Amino acid sequence: MNIRKFALIAALGLCTAGSAWAKDYKVGQVEIDDLWVRASAPGQSNGAGYMDIDNDAKTADRLVSVTSDAAERVELHTVQTENGVSKMRQVEGGIAVPADTEVKLSPGGYHVMFIKLRAPFKDGDTVPATLKFEKAGEVAVQFKVKPASHNPGMSHDHGAMKH
Repeated sequence: MNIRKFALIAALGLCTAGSAWAKDYKVGQVEIDDLWVRASAPGQSNGAGYMDIDNDAKTADRLVSVTSDAAERVELHTVQTENGVSKMRQVEGGIAVPADTEVKLSPGGYHVMFIKLRAPFKDGDTVPATLKFEKAGEVAVQFKVKPASHNPGMSHDHGAMKH
């Protein structure tokens, strides 16, 4: 094994170990929690990421971009309903995070769109990404890959039950 491969494996191991210990991420006065994506279905080329952003600052901020090597492109999206039809739209200029407020990126609303996945998202894995805020700066995060059936509105996970 050459030095480059060893360094990459060691770095990935540290990222995974760090994500197991750290529940929250913080940059400036902005905390990010509950980052997740659903596992990919066969043939699925895109994926959506979700999270909670809590701005404890006295001034507003803005999530301006997300980058990740897990996809060819990453965009911030929202869902808009026009004439009874819901459509995803890219959010121009980022997602506003008002002062002393929590913003939830969740199914049916704001989300991170991973476009042209380089590999399927597999249940139990993590997806590394970097969030960039207008004022707070950048923070490296890990999205946890949850089962394709994950429904955040449910109070318990039937997937964990033994039948």
